[in-house]
Amino acid sequence: MRPSSSPASRLLPLLLAILIAGAVPGVRCSDRRFPHLDRVRELHRREGSSPAEQEAAARGLLQRILPSHSASFEFRIISTVRDQCGGKACFIISNHPLFDGEGTPEILILGVTGVEISAGFHWYLKHYCAAHISWYKTGGPQFSSIPHPGSLPRVPAGGVSIQRPIHWSYYQNAVTSSYSFAWWDWERWEKEIDWMALQGINLPLAFTGQESIWQRVFQRYNISKSDLDDFFGGPAFLAWSRMANMHGWGGPLPQTWLDDQLALQKKILSRMYAFGMFPVLPAFSGNIPAALRSKFPSAKVTHLGNWFTVDSNPRWCCTYLLDASDPLFVEIGKFFIEEQIREYGRTSHIYNCDTFDENTPPLSDPNYISSLGAATFRGMQSGDDDAIWLMQGWLFTYDPFWEPPQMKALLHSVPVGRMIVLDLYAEVKPVWISSDQCMLHNFAADFEMYGVLDALAYGPIDARLSDNSTMVGVGMSMEGIEQNPIVYDLMSEMAFHHRQVDLQVWVQTYPTRRYGKPVKGLQDAWWILYQTLYNCSDGKNDKNRDVIVAFPDVEPLVIQTPGLCTSAKKMYSTIQSNNYEVKDASNDAYEHPHLWYDTSVVIHALELFLQYGDEVSDSNTFRYDLVDLTRQVLAKYANDIFSQIIKNYKSNGINQVATLCHHFLDLVNDLDVLLASHEGFLLGPWLENAKSLARDREQEIQYEWNARTQITMWFDNTKTKASLLRDYANKYWSGLLRDYYGPRAAIYFKHLLQSMEKNEPFALEEWRREWIRLTNNWQSDRKVFPTTATGDPLNISRSLYMKYVRGTSLLELQGTGSLGNSASLV
Repeated sequence: MRPSSSPASRLLPLLLAILIAGAVPGVRCSDRRFPHLDRVRELHRREGSSPAEQEAAARGLLQRILPSHSASFEFRIISTVRDQCGGKACFIISNHPLFDGEGTPEILILGVTGVEISAGFHWYLKHYCAAHISWYKTGGPQFSSIPHPGSLPRVPAGGVSIQRPIHWSYYQNAVTSSYSFAWWDWERWEKEIDWMALQGINLPLAFTGQESIWQRVFQRYNISKSDLDDFFGGPAFLAWSRMANMHGWGGPLPQTWLDDQLALQKKILSRMYAFGMFPVLPAFSGNIPAALRSKFPSAKVTHLGNWFTVDSNPRWCCTYLLDASDPLFVEIGKFFIEEQIREYGRTSHIYNCDTFDENTPPLSDPNYISSLGAATFRGMQSGDDDAIWLMQGWLFTYDPFWEPPQMKALLHSVPVGRMIVLDLYAEVKPVWISSDQCMLHNFAADFEMYGVLDALAYGPIDARLSDNSTMVGVGMSMEGIEQNPIVYDLMSEMAFHHRQVDLQVWVQTYPTRRYGKPVKGLQDAWWILYQTLYNCSDGKNDKNRDVIVAFPDVEPLVIQTPGLCTSAKKMYSTIQSNNYEVKDASNDAYEHPHLWYDTSVVIHALELFLQYGDEVSDSNTFRYDLVDLTRQVLAKYANDIFSQIIKNYKSNGINQVATLCHHFLDLVNDLDVLLASHEGFLLGPWLENAKSLARDREQEIQYEWNARTQITMWFDNTKTKASLLRDYANKYWSGLLRDYYGPRAAIYFKHLLQSMEKNEPFALEEWRREWIRLTNNWQSDRKVFPTTATGDPLNISRSLYMKYVRGTSLLELQGTGSLGNSASLV
């Protein structure tokens, strides 16, 4: 789960290029050499929703997001693809021939599916009305720039035809379902499917409710509900129990959860199919409950090792994996596929299976690897003869086991065109350069203004046009959504571009679309952000490890100073001290924050936001961006304060340490006030949504514990050993800073000062005992947090800028009053 080395680091977002495995060298991706993909698309046209249903789905989307203009657009499915789109997926935007003033349709949008129509609608709003669409938590849509009905902009007389250069546009990561979707009801899912359609996504994962299907499959083998209680994880941890990383953690799942999620899945699939999407269903990866092993003692089963539990606790760790070479594997795989098709009534024939992701095969013999791959595919094909295996390619990036012979053996173990590989981290470490290509952009739905826009604008094009390219799609596979809207706005658009995007033009027009009017100062600010925050070219993973949200659990002496972004095997204090001895920095388990830009330049961008903010202060998208940018600046400032605290601790500057600690805690508290001013940064909705899915008080307590645990301790702990995944899913959410991050930092600072006052080593074990107790108590707490924003973001940001940024010197910091009450050091 740690992005630098751990297998779990695949919980990222994605510049996704989708590639076909086992393709014939020397043939361009534009050639039709994958007939089975064409067959699946043809099956989808025959078996899928009718043109009338897809048109109705697009009209429903229009009515939901822009009801004022519901009569301004007419949508039609193109019945003969080849006649109007040359055999490609496309949409066509034209002026409506029957337009006769307000109340009559002005714009006609044709498309081969409901998704193409929706994407064409978005294209028109974006490029002709300067509108903008993003997740509601990141500001939602900006439609103020759209003219009134009857006055919509005309398109060129010949119309606008946009063809996809490649067919597929993929969405989601295997863990997004837990980091972002865990507590969604149908109302929230409906908004997300609308967002997918507008972005042109036609290949989304559809993992909800699968536990109910598994329950039925395993019942065939006399596996009881109580047996499965130890197999399924809790609602916030299902992604990892599905992947055989753990079992039982956060559970057991009530039967009502299984039933409700299955009913929700049916609604999700129905709407996805109505748009003409190809939902990707799960397939059997070999993950089995322990009870199955006891019922089939001769089965070939591997007892997997520890996955991040503190002490290899068997209550949660060391799951069982059925070997793909065992006959039972194909049988279970067949039953699972058949049960899904029976329950849902249809399939897109594309299934996700990641048997080898974070589970290294026991043998490296290519023949063995090939046999495992072939058996895995047979498990799918036996349930659906037209099955295509979709596999995440993250294992080829993180696991050194996969050398070229092993990669080739796996990729060639299924017929050409029957395996799609997701190159999940293509925006930073594209696998397609050495084998085949995807975008991994975010870890665990954390908050960090980060991206590699150049790679998004150029990478998919370069991958598609590269020699021997087998790329068949692009997509996004973030671990968590609702962050960095500029990244996803650009990446989704790349599904329709044949050539590299002119980023200078694109970035300059972005703030106009996002805020509804051109403001030169904000255009200048975004150009700075593009060149800094969104130009991370150092090739490093970005997992937010800011001190506030990922506080160090180490002795202060091993933390390197003056900066937190350096690395070395050993660190020696250059200042004479009676209290400390030389420490080996290799014992420093603290993950230093990633800093890839000049903070002073980003501060100037913030100054432009503050200077010109009054012109767009009524824009919810601007308010979100302002809060996020202010948070980004102050979070890095907090890292510097902490560095100064440690530096003064090493030099025995107790007065300076005390002043700086209070200043840090004031900042945490003030950041909480800032975050409270926008709905996208609130803890309350995460907890209330969890509780809303409960049927009784017992479930409410369980679900809230799941929600609180995921964003803090994550996994198990002892009284003095924190979870190895602590703070992995950290969040800059109002309520979490004031109620948890601040008090935790205060405990550390208390022991820091006591160490100096008593001239004794830092009491590391006592610190751990106290903050772990604080965390466990917080996990079980029932305190209610606000679900609506309070305060004016622009005024608050200006106040915090004056207090913490303008004229502040870290060398001569003085304690200042806070906007509220901060955590105490005593």
